[in-house]
Amino acid sequence: MAINDIDIPAAARRVAPFVHRTPTLVCGGIDRAVGRAVYFKCENLQKTGAFKARGAANALRSLPAALAAKGVITHSSGNHAAALGYAAAALEVSCHAVIPADAPAVKRDAAARYGAVIHGCAPGMAAREEMARQLIARHGYTLIHPYDDAAVVSGQGTATAELLAQAPPLDAIVLPIGGGGLISGAAMAIGQATTAAAAATQTTPALIGAEPAAVSEAAQSLKQGRRLPATGGETIADGLRAGVGELNYEIIRRYVERIIVVGEDQITQAMAMVWRRMKLVIEPSVALAALFADELPADYRRVGVILTGGNVDLGRVFGGDG
Repeated sequence: MAINDIDIPAAARRVAPFVHRTPTLVCGGIDRAVGRAVYFKCENLQKTGAFKARGAANALRSLPAALAAKGVITHSSGNHAAALGYAAAALEVSCHAVIPADAPAVKRDAAARYGAVIHGCAPGMAAREEMARQLIARHGYTLIHPYDDAAVVSGQGTATAELLAQAPPLDAIVLPIGGGGLISGAAMAIGQATTAAAAATQTTPALIGAEPAAVSEAAQSLKQGRRLPATGGETIADGLRAGVGELNYEIIRRYVERIIVVGEDQITQAMAMVWRRMKLVIEPSVALAALFADELPADYRRVGVILTGGNVDLGRVFGGDG
């Protein structure tokens, strides 16, 4: 598994029958609030409610038939499990997912609804990985890692490829970092100039990461010059609690200009702004929160943001039963 194995155009062809080409929208009120023109790629409207459907579909369509016949497994806080369940069902492949006990119920239930057989585990990355290893040893499943996988990264990169084609020339793209699959795919999509429309602009947008302060392993890894493991910190952006993957760290180290760290209140306020101004239900928005942090150069006037998903546990966000 290497950077050279990532192929965004091939992934776009593979996933086309399985995913939506989601819209890219704008909002004048948000533009005025952040002082920039922001182009929102709405992956909250994607199949299974998140961009993860892209990586899962590409990974499964890339898998040799003999391995697919034995079934696949992943570990996930929820969105990747649902995406893999969806793609596996479409391709008639058995799917298993290890999901920690502290994952949002809405995501765990969605994974089961899409067809994944759920295996619960204790919170934390170590528990997730250990249970997956045990099930692989027992049953011979193939692991489809949620982010540290070239095929998954290739699939996730198709979202940025579409954004480049749908928006005018961008000065920067700001993306959240959890395991790093989305921003790794974005880096490769930008580098591979995946569409004629993107190539024609003759621009290369800067790639900016965003992380919650409670789980800022990628930012700390870049500062220390080595990949750090997940800390197990708590954040409302539950999908970002995974530590950055090996392949992903190498791509981030090479291609991401900077990582902006934001607080919990900033994340929640940014999510609420999208709900109120754009009438879109989205998961906690770390990328939009980063635009309020006033850390981007002033000449980054046109900025792309991917709204990564819309699978929100309303009770957890607002209290009560939502």
